[in-house]
Amino acid sequence: MKLYFIAGERSGDLHGGNLIKYLRAYRPDCQLRGFGGDFMQQAGMELVVHYRELAFMGFGEVIRHLGKIHRNLNLCKTDILSFRPDAVVLIDFAGFNLRVAQFAKKNGISVLWYIAPKVWAWNTGRVKKMKKWIDRLFVILPFEREFFKRYNWTVDYVGNPVLDAIKNFQFDEQFGARYNLPDVTVAMLPGSRRQEVKRMSLVFKQVARQFPDVVFIIPMVNNLKMEYYHELRAEPNIRVLSAPAYDILKNARAAIVTSGTATLETALLRIPQVVVYRTSSFSYFIGRALIKVPFISLVNLIAGRKVVEELIQQDADVKKISEVLRELLHNEALRKEVLKGYEEIYRLLDTGSASARTAELIINFFEERGMLNAQNT
Repeated sequence: MKLYFIAGERSGDLHGGNLIKYLRAYRPDCQLRGFGGDFMQQAGMELVVHYRELAFMGFGEVIRHLGKIHRNLNLCKTDILSFRPDAVVLIDFAGFNLRVAQFAKKNGISVLWYIAPKVWAWNTGRVKKMKKWIDRLFVILPFEREFFKRYNWTVDYVGNPVLDAIKNFQFDEQFGARYNLPDVTVAMLPGSRRQEVKRMSLVFKQVARQFPDVVFIIPMVNNLKMEYYHELRAEPNIRVLSAPAYDILKNARAAIVTSGTATLETALLRIPQVVVYRTSSFSYFIGRALIKVPFISLVNLIAGRKVVEELIQQDADVKKISEVLRELLHNEALRKEVLKGYEEIYRLLDTGSASARTAELIINFFEERGMLNAQNT
């Protein structure tokens, strides 16, 4: 079994790595190659391009890097034809991967997609193309199955890989003592892309100045250089640690989180949070016109209601973030209400291992077509 994987950002690399571990456990003979990151490479995939060469945030950033994106897309297509996989396994990263899906389908290669594009949030017109190009779609949010059913498309809900990652993580019970942390810390997660860190640095350091007696901890993302955190590290009560984000979150009383997968990770680790999001004015203008959902955080989207405060664009300022953070640190009634919402989300997502289930379904896909025997499954 030959599979070509494509993940274009940190979360996709993490979940792709866990999926590959199960695939290799079930089929040790499988050959895996593709675009991704350290997790996927360590799990056994031959890495062609690292996702740090692909991850651009916002419409403006994408437009400025169209040439680089186009070159990587052409490289990807050439490499797929050279490798001749039985299927491409696409992980999120819709703009790039939809083009790969179309290309693979035209060349007689099966297309399997893990972690669906967020077409329920915007650009629902993509669903028609997705149905034409994708052979199997594995979704990770409970409401996605019903969404695609409205388009006469039966997809597989496999559970959520974020919960897999947390359950499998080996927490450092001596983390606080090891780093000499005080009893009360606040985790700051400015994002996994250089543009996100740059954009949030000024706001985050000004927030820290409102709480001189609180230590703020930022997990350094391994694909970013320490120099990108220079402005934040200059603050006396901000520490940037080259340590797992899960350990940092687990030892925090509250968190400030840039919207994305990290909001769900923070919720499943049961840390009260305020979600913030800023992008360029151009990207925000376009996004506001296109996005059709009432929330931006996965926490609130999965719950179907407001569990955590979301501060977007101009609302993500020092005053408002500080006000919400102060409540999260000291208002026990609010903390209890947030944690109650987290428990609801945990129960919704706790359906077993998404990585294991997806690996089983991928193998079944080939067995049903007579391309594999049942040996080693």
